[in-house]
Amino acid sequence: MTTDAAVDAVVLDVDGVVVDVADSYRRAIVESVEARHGRTIRKGDIQEFKDAGGFNNDWDLASAAALYVLATEEGYRDSIDDYTDRISGAGGGLEAAESVVRESLGARAFRRIEGRWDRAALRDVFQQLYLGQELYRGLEGGEPDPDLAGRGFIHDEPVILEPETLEALASYDVGVLTGRPAAEAEIALDRAGLSVPEDRRFTMDDWEEGKPHPRALLALAERFGADRTVFVGDTLDDVRTAVNATEADSGRTYEGIGVLTGGLAGEAGREAFESAGAAAVLASVNDLPEFLEGY
Repeated sequence: MTTDAAVDAVVLDVDGVVVDVADSYRRAIVESVEARHGRTIRKGDIQEFKDAGGFNNDWDLASAAALYVLATEEGYRDSIDDYTDRISGAGGGLEAAESVVRESLGARAFRRIEGRWDRAALRDVFQQLYLGQELYRGLEGGEPDPDLAGRGFIHDEPVILEPETLEALASYDVGVLTGRPAAEAEIALDRAGLSVPEDRRFTMDDWEEGKPHPRALLALAERFGADRTVFVGDTLDDVRTAVNATEADSGRTYEGIGVLTGGLAGEAGREAFESAGAAAVLASVNDLPEFLEGY
């Protein structure tokens, strides 16, 4: 513990907090579905899936979007809003999306969809678009399709975290909790100049449950020996992770802080975060040091 302030540890999400992924991960979702199926969703629709919960993994989100596109070709008539509302009601995530479509169209139509719904192939297209030729070869170990893999959307991720903020956060124990694969998290952290030891990070490779399951946040607080931990994220599942950690561990304090630099923005975004249990909503992570000084 390195500070006398009320907050001992700060845990950061990466996407939408440290770097802006509107033109990288979110673009890859839209364009990978288009490349595989000839139709896709709008970029603005992605937030509906995020708000439904259970889509911390963007490969799963792309698969749920592809499932929607294929289902509409079999007569599914719900709007994206209705589809994602039903997913939320069924518990969130890809399994819930499958249940919604199966229940709506019946087993026979769902089997026809399954014959065209190749999630592994969709993931591969996604990775080629996102990583580009060079990184795809290095991280995925395959030969990219030259018609798909160009420079890579990963290079279009502006850094949100300002140097002054990084300097101010040095007064706290800092961890990272992200749904990115470890190698992709490393790239983003390096770009932002954020050096976090491996034992203070949880990535997709370390954490099977995913957000909003609290295990990773609980483990980080334990490793820090922190009495009060804040978790800064750009989605409702980030805030729900802190809420769930509080329910699981009464001996420590966990607070979720929402930032309006992801898909949630404006007054509607603020209200959504507050309804999910956010302790605070900030314009960006760069407002965090001043906020923490007020504890």
